[in-house]
Amino acid sequence: MNTQKDLVRYAKNYHLFLCLIFLAFSTVHGEPQDTCKKLKCGDKGPAVHFPFSLKGRHPDHCVFPGFVLSCNEKHETILELPIPFKFPVKSIDYKAQAIQLYDPESCLLVKLLKVFNKSITPFHFSKNHMTDLTLFNCSLAERQLDEQVPCFRGSGYQVYSVLSSYIIEVLPLLSCTKMYNLSSVPYYSNYPDNLYLEWSEPNCGHCEKKGKMCRLKNNGTKSEIECVDFSKAGTKRKWVPTAYRVYSSDRKEKANQLKIERFLDDYRALKPSRYSYADIKRITNDFKDKLGEGAYGTVYKGTLSSELFVAVKVLNSSKGDGEEFINEVGTMGHIHHVNVIRLVGFCADGFRRALVYEFLPNGSLQDFISSPDNKNSFLGWDKMQDIALAIAKGIEYLHQGCDQRILHFDIKPHNVLLDHNFTPKISDFGLAKLCSKDQSIVSMTTARGTMGYIAPEVFSRNFGNVSYKSDVYSFGMLLLEMVGGRKNVGSATETQMKSTIPNGFIIF
Repeated sequence: MNTQKDLVRYAKNYHLFLCLIFLAFSTVHGEPQDTCKKLKCGDKGPAVHFPFSLKGRHPDHCVFPGFVLSCNEKHETILELPIPFKFPVKSIDYKAQAIQLYDPESCLLVKLLKVFNKSITPFHFSKNHMTDLTLFNCSLAERQLDEQVPCFRGSGYQVYSVLSSYIIEVLPLLSCTKMYNLSSVPYYSNYPDNLYLEWSEPNCGHCEKKGKMCRLKNNGTKSEIECVDFSKAGTKRKWVPTAYRVYSSDRKEKANQLKIERFLDDYRALKPSRYSYADIKRITNDFKDKLGEGAYGTVYKGTLSSELFVAVKVLNSSKGDGEEFINEVGTMGHIHHVNVIRLVGFCADGFRRALVYEFLPNGSLQDFISSPDNKNSFLGWDKMQDIALAIAKGIEYLHQGCDQRILHFDIKPHNVLLDHNFTPKISDFGLAKLCSKDQSIVSMTTARGTMGYIAPEVFSRNFGNVSYKSDVYSFGMLLLEMVGGRKNVGSATETQMKSTIPNGFIIF
């Protein structure tokens, strides 16, 4: 009996051995080989593969005309354009077919004014993310805007670039002199790492999205391409049983993740930096310095460099369906104002999500107007008046200074952060809503905001229609709290207050 079982077992092993030999043979002789390897100029540089190639390091059959990169002595990846400038490459998005360049001299806007002959380069600016800019000549005393053009600076004056659609009256530019307009230039092109170029040919994006690689077609023309799945060969070489990825069985969470990924694909040309979860752990030193915890996540202090500190908000995976993440990134990535907090980057790595903001060392306004245990926290009425006026300018910018009106729906002292000079910055856009400027009524399916600051019409339509005036009401409640020096709400936690409205409503 045992002999019969042994024979059956040996027979099965023999057949398995034959299958493995066949797989090994087909791997060597029947599978496409990836000879255009991914290469890098340095440890931190982007991976370079087809349609790009590195000069002198990739073989000739890996070269697509116009897509040759090189490495400099600093191990930076360099792209040469027809204009007489060389730009280091920060990242390459092969799926979106976009390349991100940066300029260490912070002179992108100046260089873009040079002739850019698009007929002899495969790259172009994204048509969906072009804008008109206006240049202003201001005295060096004007330091309230961040949109500086360093290369235009002269003795006693500074030059700023501002979106031409801005309402100048709400910006601190009344004492400046208008120089001239620039038509059809990329958003934020005066920042050192915000130049995105795209390419249409070769169209390898569909290959990347399928998990395949792109290459020049065998026996084809110099521009014909094909999609090849090199992973099959690697799978057969590393033959192991049940080689499948393990995905979450929670269909709802998968749908939320897919929704966020689609949004980020559409958003790529304007996005702040995208970080992996490993980057977030490195930035926060494994979440060592906890700053606070709210309804939707925990905030940690982090560092991007020895001099640049950030606040990292790690979102709770169990809260929401991704809408708050999309609201924050989609809204804050389009705006830049001295009284609105800056979104430095974000993380959407699987089911892990985080938001990276500039770090403001003085905390929130709440700490300085309602701290009964600290009588020395009062800033003085002159400073409080300056803060109130600056918050009003920030709200005015959100309502009138952008292409679309941004309604915050959660204006309160806790969401007003203070920098080292106690300049206020509006934060937390998780409940924000975009609408056109000519839209007087905003549709809402559920109430949103924090108890004690919500306008009556947001809670009940019996009080009228929801509009931008709802933020004005919340700002009024904030002013009352600044003057009175106490909270408009009792000891309820943020989780209880935010987005959860009781059956009763109190009119203050």
